[in-house]
Amino acid sequence: MRRLVVLITCAVFMVSCSYIKSTHQTNTSNSAPAASESPAALPSGRGTPDEAKAMMLKAIEHYNAVGRTKALDDFTKMKSPFGDRDLYVFCLGSNHKITANGGFAQLVGMSPDAMKDSNGKSVGKAIWDAAQQSGEGSIEYTWINPVSQHTEHKVAFFKKVGEDVCGVGAYKP
Repeated sequence: MRRLVVLITCAVFMVSCSYIKSTHQTNTSNSAPAASESPAALPSGRGTPDEAKAMMLKAIEHYNAVGRTKALDDFTKMKSPFGDRDLYVFCLGSNHKITANGGFAQLVGMSPDAMKDSNGKSVGKAIWDAAQQSGEGSIEYTWINPVSQHTEHKVAFFKKVGEDVCGVGAYKP
């Protein structure tokens, strides 16, 4: 049964990656360089843990400033400043549903409790439980990178805000 859940989860992500890839390729405001930029001037295709923490703090400020509904919608759109390269905001709601996900918008409304990484770790449950205990934290796991479309090691930083837990993760090289 556990393998079936992992296989189904992986299949959902693989199907969604083609959608995400097309979104990244057509969204020139996030990462597409201007024609005159040299390759040396281009940003790395990979966000850093420090950039993930900064994006998470910016997302928390935005949530508090504009309210839950607008913020969750903005986070899921994967547009700057809440989506950059392989960095994106995700939120989990108190109803145990994904309320925002800039990297995988098609997951909004699904239960994060059943989502497991490639090692069988229940990522959504671990994030929710940790946030309920301390209000914030970080977690390491493996996840599909929506830019590279490969399963990679990732660290996510998260914080409780309103009735949600919102975070941003960085894929590790």
